Amino acid sequence: MAKPFVAIVGRPNVGKSTFFNRIAGKRISIVEDTPGVTRDRIYADAEWLGREFTLLATGGIDPDASDVILVQMRRQAELAVDIADVILFFVDGKQGMVSADQEIADMLRRSGKPIITVVNKVDSPKDEEAVYDFYALGTDNLFAISSSQGLGIGELLDAVIAHLSETDSEDTGTGDALKIAVVGRPNVGKSSLVNALIGEQRTIVSDIAGTTRDAIDVPFERDGQRYVLIDTAGIRRKARIEDKSIERYSVIRAFAAVRRSDVVVVMVDATQGITEQDVKVAGFVHDEGKPCVIALNKWDAVEKDTYTIRKYEKDIASALAFMSYAQMVTISARTGLRLNKLLDTLHLARENSLRRITTGMLNECISEAIAMVEPPSDKGRRLKIYYAAQVGEAPPHIVLFVNDANLMHFSYLRYLENYLRKTFDFTGTPLRLSVRNKNE
Repeated sequence: MAKPFVAIVGRPNVGKSTFFNRIAGKRISIVEDTPGVTRDRIYADAEWLGREFTLLATGGIDPDASDVILVQMRRQAELAVDIADVILFFVDGKQGMVSADQEIADMLRRSGKPIITVVNKVDSPKDEEAVYDFYALGTDNLFAISSSQGLGIGELLDAVIAHLSETDSEDTGTGDALKIAVVGRPNVGKSSLVNALIGEQRTIVSDIAGTTRDAIDVPFERDGQRYVLIDTAGIRRKARIEDKSIERYSVIRAFAAVRRSDVVVVMVDATQGITEQDVKVAGFVHDEGKPCVIALNKWDAVEKDTYTIRKYEKDIASALAFMSYAQMVTISARTGLRLNKLLDTLHLARENSLRRITTGMLNECISEAIAMVEPPSDKGRRLKIYYAAQVGEAPPHIVLFVNDANLMHFSYLRYLENYLRKTFDFTGTPLRLSVRNKNE
């Protein structure tokens, strides 16, 4: 199940960052800061009472802002609301209710999402009197907390989990269709690819709101196979995101789409080459364990010679070294070049992500790898791998049971992964290897 999104919104300086950092930084709640955009601190994976979710931080909303930066922060917050399953609306208990709170509340209600009003900075009993004023915002779900002192946070998270349990029962209605997320930085041709795929030999059912995240899913059928394109290219509410140069928008859109997908197309503009933003988006796909294909778009616009394709393969292999398993397909969304090959490669990546290896074959492979290269040792103690077992799929997850997990060096773990990939076909999918002590 994909982790749901919990968005934190409100005016500037109401304590959103303090709350985010507390939840994202303490063992009571965090899984880990999700890699990819940790410098921006946009989001963090969290857990409460065994239920995992993703906290999505936003800049402060100022309804009357005219400053360029403040307007951009508002747009970012609106986008977060669009993809959220639950919204935490933060207000300042010390300052009391202001007119901007009412305007933000009106905006949030129009989203139709579950809203929990969080009266922050209620640090002492004398601050509790101001809490009742906020019921004028028209909310039944209101909690008083102190992010700085950690007061009332448990009850708030209980309410969040309750709302998430309600949304779990919703049916997307996509059945056995292959869910494909198309991600990439702005202007790499995502919209063109979506239009090309649904416009050629298509059988469109309808444009449907696929989940509580309110992202438009586009079902289509091709050669008897049902697909759902999870759009991140701006089909939905395109006018609301005016400045396509702001990287945060494309990244946040990618988060929700990747989480719900079976397989991902990471699009790169061949006329510009791979950029830092491409690497950032690809890193998120890898960290989520999704099978993927690198689509090098606008290939028809590239001047070519004998060495052109080798140069691109070398550049992408260097920039995306952590994703060496992903195949690259040169396409043109404008002309339809190699779109059939792209779909075939996506199917292969998905099938390999579901691959299960029998315990006997797996341990035979590990034994061969150990015979070829001896496990590492430290201070006279050598690592012993007793046996291996596959415990999961999508992506394949293999656990190695050893005498002492601390003796496993990352380089040897990488060697074992490469040996497994050489023996079995895991093309297009990440492969997770975990190490456990035998007695655990």
